[in-house]
Amino acid sequence: MKKAFLLLCLCLTGMHVFAVEYHVAKTGDDQNSGSSESPFLSIQAAANIAMPGDVITVHEGIYRERIDPPRGGANDLARITYQAAPGEKVVVKGSEIVKDWEKVEKSLWKVEIPSSLFGDYNPYADLIEGDWFNPEGIKHHTGEVFLNGQSLFEQNSMEEALNPKRHEKAVYPETSLYAWYAEVGEEQTIIWANFQDFNPNKELVEINVRPACFYPSKPGLNYISISGFEMSQAATQWAAPTAEQPGLIGTHWSKGWIIENNRVSNSKSVGIALGKDRSTGQNVWMNNKLKDGATHYNEVIFRALEVGWSKEKIGSHIVRNNVISDCGQAGVVGSLGAVFSKIQNNHIYDIYTKRTYSGAEMAGIKIHAAIDMLVEHNQIHGSFIGIWLDWMAQGTRVTRNILYDNSHHDFFSEVNHGPTLVDNNLFLSETGLSVQETSHGGAFVHNLFAGRIKSFNTPDRSTPYHLPHSTKVKALKNIGGGDNRFYNNIFIKTRDFKDEEFTNPAGKHVVVSYGLRGYDDLLYESYAEGNLFYHGAKSGKFDKNYKEVPGFQPLVEIEERDNKLILRVEFDESPEEVKTRLVTTEMLGTCIVSEAIFEHPDGRPYIIDQDLLGIKRNQSNPGPGPLEQLKAGLQEIIIW
Repeated sequence: MKKAFLLLCLCLTGMHVFAVEYHVAKTGDDQNSGSSESPFLSIQAAANIAMPGDVITVHEGIYRERIDPPRGGANDLARITYQAAPGEKVVVKGSEIVKDWEKVEKSLWKVEIPSSLFGDYNPYADLIEGDWFNPEGIKHHTGEVFLNGQSLFEQNSMEEALNPKRHEKAVYPETSLYAWYAEVGEEQTIIWANFQDFNPNKELVEINVRPACFYPSKPGLNYISISGFEMSQAATQWAAPTAEQPGLIGTHWSKGWIIENNRVSNSKSVGIALGKDRSTGQNVWMNNKLKDGATHYNEVIFRALEVGWSKEKIGSHIVRNNVISDCGQAGVVGSLGAVFSKIQNNHIYDIYTKRTYSGAEMAGIKIHAAIDMLVEHNQIHGSFIGIWLDWMAQGTRVTRNILYDNSHHDFFSEVNHGPTLVDNNLFLSETGLSVQETSHGGAFVHNLFAGRIKSFNTPDRSTPYHLPHSTKVKALKNIGGGDNRFYNNIFIKTRDFKDEEFTNPAGKHVVVSYGLRGYDDLLYESYAEGNLFYHGAKSGKFDKNYKEVPGFQPLVEIEERDNKLILRVEFDESPEEVKTRLVTTEMLGTCIVSEAIFEHPDGRPYIIDQDLLGIKRNQSNPGPGPLEQLKAGLQEIIIW
């Protein structure tokens, strides 16, 4: 009986009989056994032999390699785990150090690199291209040059690299004077770089040579864990939603990965990709302009369904406790492949800072098909857009996130039909927008909006909605706008931007304002109650039990101090005076188009009875905004 029970357990877990821990160290050799006494030298050597249930422990050092795992785990109990040894700094880089620079003229240097360094992939010959990418007159390559860890700006010619112009659109325009240009020949690649006052032979100069740091060549490798690494400097390609979506770390159309406690930086395009594969479409719009992009993407969706896009096969990833920065396109991206996933407790900043191209995929977190996802407690700043849910957000919750200093807007819900719950967030970007919203079926509960809200209909695109908690498409519908809920929020007019209202050439009626006026004339009625409006922010005509305080402007500002994020606020008595109700699934009701209700993915009802910090709310009259402790006077609150 004991043997039969053991055999059953092994079958259920999918593990081979004895799980193994393999070790990798800079003192090792790939001909070794991989034991702690006889470690491998490369992580790939361990990946080549690891089986479900095995652990690969990597010891301190810099590993310049791309990990391409040949297999994944069997299930959640039999993963293949890649981990940095506890307490040791393990760095994986997609770059190589380049020395022996020759001075050309002024601050311009050059180096000649033999083709053998690149093998079968040369990023200085690989143009960035794809659907929804606009190069704006520059030939962008996936290659990059780094001076002491800081990437330089690519130019179109050696002359432009010699005399670079300051790029005023950049978030940090002074860095645009550090420039490079490359020419690729049959035997060698020549790179010219302007290092300004630095001598590259006395500094650390690296060039990225690998398309990823951790990315499987083939899709469908499930149940892999990656923990505790620093990974940087990968030559990643543009990740369009209609194409294979690579990343510095990428799951490649799989299920059940855990990516946690890593430091991810300096990806040419995407830091962490939870995206789709190539077989369901590869930049289909760019290669066929006779049909519009929305039609192409709908076709991609139906092709994905034909090959098994479902909860059983795809998604359910966990991305948590990572620091992600300095990525050219997005911090975390996912088209179709991120369904049923959780993105939690990540610090994401300095995304798309060069601004030398334009497009439609640049954000801290950019997800297509956010079905039954949880986007929780992420700190996102210094990005173009903070969180962008584009197409098919349904059953997803965006909660307890802190967004500030994002140049375009903090949150964008684009052509979704809901339900989408957005609660207990701080939307603090003042010069951009707090929210851009062109969707149905959203619920905004206990948020603080310090910027404007832009809302509009989208009559020219029909997008799918699904059976509840499923990828199965129920139907397609365009966006008439409305059917949104706004309960117990705080709206503040922080700048003197004037309200805007216009109809654009596509027939979209656009309103940009502080408060809810933009929802007054959309197709479906919206609902609002218990909201507080300050300093000229206005209620909507559908608002009930609200309070407007035009003569007072609260102080709301972020301060970093002693490795903590401090929220400094000063309010009057109004947060204690506005009448509110506890928000529940029953109160939120049913979405008009999707005919789905607001509930947890497992069917449990929502009760919004805790604030951003996890503090219990007053059950009979919860405070408006994301912090239950708001009161009159100056307060300093640690929020991260």
